[in-house]
Amino acid sequence: MATLGYYLLLDHVKIQNANAISSPLTYGFPAISGFLGAIHALSRKIESTDPIYLDGVLIACHDCDVQVYHPNRFADYTFKLTRNPVGKNGDTRSIIEEGRVHLDVSLVVEVNVEHRETLRGENEQKAFADQIKQKLYQQRIAGGNVVSIERVALYHAANSHDDLINQLLPAYILIEANEELHAITEALQQQDPTKTELDALIETAILHHSPKEDKYEQIDAQSDTSLTQHESKQIKWRTSSVKQGRGWLVPIPLGYQGISPLLDAGTVTETRSNAYPSQFVECIYGLGKWIFPLRIKEHFDKAFWRYQCSQLQSNNSDIYIINQYKA
Repeated sequence: MATLGYYLLLDHVKIQNANAISSPLTYGFPAISGFLGAIHALSRKIESTDPIYLDGVLIACHDCDVQVYHPNRFADYTFKLTRNPVGKNGDTRSIIEEGRVHLDVSLVVEVNVEHRETLRGENEQKAFADQIKQKLYQQRIAGGNVVSIERVALYHAANSHDDLINQLLPAYILIEANEELHAITEALQQQDPTKTELDALIETAILHHSPKEDKYEQIDAQSDTSLTQHESKQIKWRTSSVKQGRGWLVPIPLGYQGISPLLDAGTVTETRSNAYPSQFVECIYGLGKWIFPLRIKEHFDKAFWRYQCSQLQSNNSDIYIINQYKA
């Protein structure tokens, strides 16, 4: 039985050209699955005599530079696209570009070990950190290339929470915002009982512009010696959002729901690999929140994203989901 023995800090990992389109409805920061998938691939490449598994991932962002430009003040933002070599006839090749983002992130990864003696020695820990750093350079994270890693270090899981939080400063950590989502849903249901959490999620992406009447006292000079005071009204446009007072809330994709039976390997044309079964899916959305690292001191272990498929099975549906629930 593997147990949590260490935390692996991947400090200031700079990624170029990561996928900025995180789902059919959201863009900007990559999907969480892009980071967990990279760590899962990294875990499978670990070379060790004792079993070592990488599990939950804490995501802290230092810088996020979405590759977009603004042609003019009245135009929408547009993705910056690469200029690819032309074809033999001189025409532009039919390549579908994806949105790109440059990232500076720090990741804290749970390291599970089966034996307490694993990675006990200082030399063994250094060799493990060097191996992880080298292998991380050889793969992609969220579709982007790793161009630099400031530091890779191991911390004992028992007494290193404060040290890790200090290492993450300054940054913002992505956590689930289930309480905020429920609160927004309840507020909407007070106006319309038919509103659902999907309506609340959409509401977080809406800005309301409404006129509001302001009353103020105005003093008019009738003569050199007399003043008259009366109430005046002025209409001003005000901008409001359900996110006000709730922090930095963002809709995020949390996984996939199967919408077709699991299809045998090789039966679906033009799949990436014919060696594995395939399935058609749709995206599952939730609400996330960016917070400062100092705010997770009391619940550090709840800031890690993990695969949680079995706990959320319902109606025999195939669900692939990521959350911060720990069994």
